[in-house]
Amino acid sequence: MWSSETTNMLIRGILESLYMTGAATLAGYVLGLPWGIALAVSDEDGIRPNRALYRVLDAAANILRSIPFLILLILIIPLTIFIVGKSYGSTATIVPLTVSAAPLIARMVETSLKEVDHGVIEAAQAMGADDMTIIRTVLLGEARVSLISGATITLGTILGYSAMAGTVGGGGLGDIAIRYGYYRYQGDIMVVTVILLILLMQIFQLIGTTLAASLDKRK
Repeated sequence: MWSSETTNMLIRGILESLYMTGAATLAGYVLGLPWGIALAVSDEDGIRPNRALYRVLDAAANILRSIPFLILLILIIPLTIFIVGKSYGSTATIVPLTVSAAPLIARMVETSLKEVDHGVIEAAQAMGADDMTIIRTVLLGEARVSLISGATITLGTILGYSAMAGTVGGGGLGDIAIRYGYYRYQGDIMVVTVILLILLMQIFQLIGTTLAASLDKRK
């Protein structure tokens, strides 16, 4: 029979994992959404082609996405300390999670916006819509289902990254799994943390799928 202390620890781990995942996803979209829009707009088939801008943004996304999360986490410790004041704990982990999430989000947004029918864009241009109106009402509006699906994938990815951060004291369920399940050989805690991570992933997926289906005009 588990003690109340163990139960409280797991509850705290769930809350920390949700905190890291939610905060990093939000911050990631603050950076990644405009990044992805700029990629889609400045591409050769975009509404405002700009080869130089696209190449810079494209290269930045490729470089950051090529760095494994655990290496990135260690690499930007100075930045994390500068922003948060320390390099460990759930709040500190949000910094590398955000840096890792932003280029992923940018690519997903770019892909979603490029799926919008060019005929709809051309119709809006023919009616005199300016670029910001096209981006806001046509590109983002028509791609909303795909964008929500991308956000669901992003949440799952960041949750997985947050668990990896447990190897360096990042907090959350991953930290509990490493400290107790691995270092102290408490297999039951390891199993429970894995099950909890799977449940959280399924909840994210269910919410995202339900929301996307409710906004899909084709159904």
